[in-house]
Amino acid sequence: MQKILKDKIIEVCDKKIKEKGTNVGLSFYAFFANKNDNPELLMEAATWWIMEHKLDHFEKAVKIKSLVNNLK
Repeated sequence: MQKILKDKIIEVCDKKIKEKGTNVGLSFYAFFANKNDNPELLMEAATWWIMEHKLDHFEKAVKIKSLVNNLK
């Protein structure tokens, strides 16, 4: 996973957890603007989320953050 994507995921997870608590759920779309300005990065996130980890559409932010923090 590219560092820019990893950093963005951690940033968004931290923000949402702070705002809404540890039960907040996110989809991979939460890490992107409402316009498709970086399709390669969006596809990288989608592939990681759907194909590699077989995650549901919404997952707990704490789970996503943990998965990303454990990446090598």
